[in-house]
Amino acid sequence: MRYRTIRKIVTGAPAVDGAGVRLVRVLGHRDTEDFDPFLLLDAFDSENPDDYVRGFPWHPHRGIETVTFLVEGDIEHGDSLGNRGSILDGGCQWMTAGSGIVHQEMPRASPRMLGLQLWLNMPASRKMSPPAYGDLPKERIPVVEEGGTRIAVVGGSFRGTPGAKRGDYVDATLLDLALEPGATLEIPVPAGDTAFVYIMAGSVSFDAPEAGTFQDRRRAVLLADGDAVRLAAGKAGPVRCVFCSGAPLGEPIAWGGPIVMNTRAELDRAFRELDEGTFIRKG
Repeated sequence: MRYRTIRKIVTGAPAVDGAGVRLVRVLGHRDTEDFDPFLLLDAFDSENPDDYVRGFPWHPHRGIETVTFLVEGDIEHGDSLGNRGSILDGGCQWMTAGSGIVHQEMPRASPRMLGLQLWLNMPASRKMSPPAYGDLPKERIPVVEEGGTRIAVVGGSFRGTPGAKRGDYVDATLLDLALEPGATLEIPVPAGDTAFVYIMAGSVSFDAPEAGTFQDRRRAVLLADGDAVRLAAGKAGPVRCVFCSGAPLGEPIAWGGPIVMNTRAELDRAFRELDEGTFIRKG
């Protein structure tokens, strides 16, 4: 077994997006090459509704999938396909923007808003696929419990347990991990896949447990190549983190706001179609 070591650590920085939502921008434009096929990671953790209730009013996407996962909170959503609903505690919204979708995400006041949104790139040959919406409530997400750990398999699979979602374009794994103090966990990962962990609460070691090198919350830890990831929770308190992996696409990226294509011409066309009212494909 070849365990993955730490390749790079990215610490999130405070940012404001949408109509005035205060969040932590963890991954963005500067990280696309290292974290391919993952593009963006925004995290949120607040007990003050003023930080987030302004939300993300109607806006377009093309060429990506957005994955919104909540540990705690309530986010109402709607899109141009006619979908309406709420993401609640432990639930996920896995949306394929594809050729184009317009949606909104409006958080509701909650005791705590804790979660993240992850953008997953789509292959060039599939970017103009029909848009789709995936509602993954907590009840649909399989859970594996072992040795002081709880693994909710949102996407992909974990040791033979299929997740609630299997990626249609990038076979990404997304695991919601809860570890008791001092608990350890091993996650098999295909060699060559990009793999990282975002730490939401507590501290985590990726070395042998006795090494004692722990990384704190609000950090995305990119891991070097190998067959497995080994995590150990710090003893000061419980850990909550998200594990993500997927095969890199290795394709050029043209990124403009909420739209991610492969060339500048494709990006210009998308914004021209927005201006002309032809962005949403019919049929």
